[in-house]
Amino acid sequence: MNKRFCASLASFCWAISLLQILPPMVILARFSCYTSYVINHFFCDIMPLIDLSCSDTSILQLLILTEGVLLSTFTPFLLTFISYVFIIIAIIRIQSRNGRSKAFYTCSSHLTVVSLHYSSLVCQYLTPIRTLKSNKILALFNTAIVPMLNPVIYSLKNKDVKSAVQRKIHYFITQTNYQ
Repeated sequence: MNKRFCASLASFCWAISLLQILPPMVILARFSCYTSYVINHFFCDIMPLIDLSCSDTSILQLLILTEGVLLSTFTPFLLTFISYVFIIIAIIRIQSRNGRSKAFYTCSSHLTVVSLHYSSLVCQYLTPIRTLKSNKILALFNTAIVPMLNPVIYSLKNKDVKSAVQRKIHYFITQTNYQ
């Protein structure tokens, strides 16, 4: 990979992101009435903005659902899924059982993180019935909890970390049994 290709990939990602958020923002900017100017959320997300609007938001919600399904969730999930199909095919071709086991073990951490991320995205943006409280909890899970779990999940592959966690769990279990 050279600098030009890297810059092209970055520019493509920025352009797609801008093009994806532009139509909903144009529609949202045309709304005239808001019940409040205070967003009851910990970051400026589009769903709480829609909830504040007095205008008919059905077109905007349909657009967000369509974009969310096609661009934000389904396409990256499909690309990740296809890459995992190729990875699994390559792992199955490994001759030794030990080699296959190590390869699957290496992929399991990433698959766990990806599953957590996509499941929270689907629950947050692609479910028709939602409340402000559930939206805030899912947003917190997606923006804070999953990134915090990321190093924990990846570090559990380390034998020293794994044995330290097992010792702490054993210590905790023995202490609670004696009390």
